Amino acid sequence: MQAMKFTRITVNAAQMGGVPCIRGLRIPVATVVGMIADGMAEAEILKAYPDLTSADIREALKYAAEAVRERELPLAAP
Repeated sequence: MQAMKFTRITVNAAQMGGVPCIRGLRIPVATVVGMIADGMAEAEILKAYPDLTSADIREALKYAAEAVRERELPLAAP
């Protein structure tokens, strides 16, 4: 399987502690994904972060999906 290319995700050790961010902005991928998880609509996210685009949000979700692919995460027992 070939590695996915992310053109909108940047990692810089000197910025935001090296966490993955959107296009070098100080907006972590985790922040965007968390907003989606909390039920925010894309329009609300774009209003809260005017520097973002719809394409940024889509790539953040793709990045998050790839980051957890084939990894086991601890889940609470049913």
